[in-house]
Amino acid sequence: MGNSKRLLVITGPTASGKTGLAVEKALEYGSPVISCDSRQIYRELKIGTAPPTAEQLAQVKHYFIFSHSIFDHYTAGKYELEALELINELFLTHDTLIMAGGSGLYIDALCNGIDDFPESDLVLRKELTQQLSEEGLAPLAAKLKLLDPESYEAIDIKNPQRVMRALEVCLSTGNKFSSYKTSPSKRRNFTIDKIILDPPREELYERINHRVDEMMAAGLLEEAERMYPHRDLPSLNTVGYKELFGYFSGEHSLDEAVDLIKRNTRRYAKRQMTWFRRY
Repeated sequence: MGNSKRLLVITGPTASGKTGLAVEKALEYGSPVISCDSRQIYRELKIGTAPPTAEQLAQVKHYFIFSHSIFDHYTAGKYELEALELINELFLTHDTLIMAGGSGLYIDALCNGIDDFPESDLVLRKELTQQLSEEGLAPLAAKLKLLDPESYEAIDIKNPQRVMRALEVCLSTGNKFSSYKTSPSKRRNFTIDKIILDPPREELYERINHRVDEMMAAGLLEEAERMYPHRDLPSLNTVGYKELFGYFSGEHSLDEAVDLIKRNTRRYAKRQMTWFRRY
């Protein structure tokens, strides 16, 4: 295809207006929207992941929205393969495609490719998830530091999924997780441009707080209650749900849970911008 085909990636922190701009650009170019959000893919999570509205979904065809289940084992590697296959198919009838979302790892997987890590060991992953639930993150992080200090220094050590995945590879293969991160970026046969939304911080935080209030009014509490029996699934280690799970288990009041959702969403937005500054 060469440079005659173009993928326009619209990204930025949560609540920055990515979805609205993506729909606008999709209508302009006659393109669908390909989501690169690691949580909006789950069909059971209709409220807490702030997916496109019913009106936006009706305006433009969206891919990777409500396409998988929370019970599916899904990774950035799988997203790379599925999204690349879809994009190459859509380029047969489109010159410009719109991609939108805020999951930096998914964006990197699609744009640059990711290293060929071993397949997940689901039994070991279940054991590590149980240990995380019973003992917290610190013992897992300490074990990773012992087995693979390079990964311990490189990854977000406060992210349970990143720590468990690195530790899982170390324990299941006997090799360091960092030893697999050696592949150069893969070349794509289309042009990739990025638009990164970066609204003023105070404005962004106001949007976040308002959106959390809207999600609560729309039924996030009831949605989280339905998810509570499955709270140990990696897909539900998600801001907006884990705080309400804490309310259900008596760790804090509902008002405190809502405040925590707002605080943790603001912190997540800050981490997103740190990631996107690399672009």
